Amino acid sequence: MTANERNDQRIQEHTPRLDMAKLAPDVYKAMVRLDAAARQGVDPTILELVKIRASQINHCAFCLDMHTKDAFAAGESVERVVQLSAWEESRHFYTEREIAAIELTEAVTVLTDGFVPDDVYEKAAKQFDETELAHLISAITVINSWNRFSVTTRMAPGHYTPAGHHH
Repeated sequence: MTANERNDQRIQEHTPRLDMAKLAPDVYKAMVRLDAAARQGVDPTILELVKIRASQINHCAFCLDMHTKDAFAAGESVERVVQLSAWEESRHFYTEREIAAIELTEAVTVLTDGFVPDDVYEKAAKQFDETELAHLISAITVINSWNRFSVTTRMAPGHYTPAGHHH
């Protein structure tokens, strides 16, 4: 079976429910500015791992498409991206700093029992100074917001091409 024949058998792509950028342009522009402010001082590799991990947890296909492509374009390995959803079994692919950021991402994204556990926070506080930590928490919060916009409006994945800095 050729690639084209396989593509012909795929389920038809859904169309987005709403266009947030068009319908709420001030909100969208504010989100872009918030994203830019949050990323300052956050290591770009850690930033992409955080965005991918939150998007996996939130089942945000649009953001997964975007941020895995951005990560690959920035030189991230396929292995580290693929293993991210099972990082606890593949810790040896990541640094202690990256693991602390991934754990914090999971805690902030899921908010188990309504809070971020002290041990998770303390681990991150050992790896990042307070300014870095403030920006990391901001970046995690922003990707979760993007995920919620994209999942709710059913943004269609597959069309993103890495160019520069997007959300």
